[in-house]
Amino acid sequence: MPETVANGAETAASATPDRWKYVHDLACRLTVEISLPGFKVANLLALRPQSIVRANWQVGSDVPLRVNGQLIAWTEFEVVGSRLAVRITELA
Repeated sequence: MPETVANGAETAASATPDRWKYVHDLACRLTVEISLPGFKVANLLALRPQSIVRANWQVGSDVPLRVNGQLIAWTEFEVVGSRLAVRITELA
């Protein structure tokens, strides 16, 4: 019988069916994509650690999150300490 928390929801570990245990350790590629119109190979070659790339992306606009090329969610950028992170806002 699955574990439940106070509100009756199953915990994540107990809600995962045994049939998925074989794929938990498979590698996947996670990408967050922003379009950079006008970005050229010369711009790419000029990138160095701590370079800043200007984007015409509107603050608050969601960006696509893909796993192995498949859209799985929409996200927004967020600064956490000194790191840039994404917060999932909507599942695709």
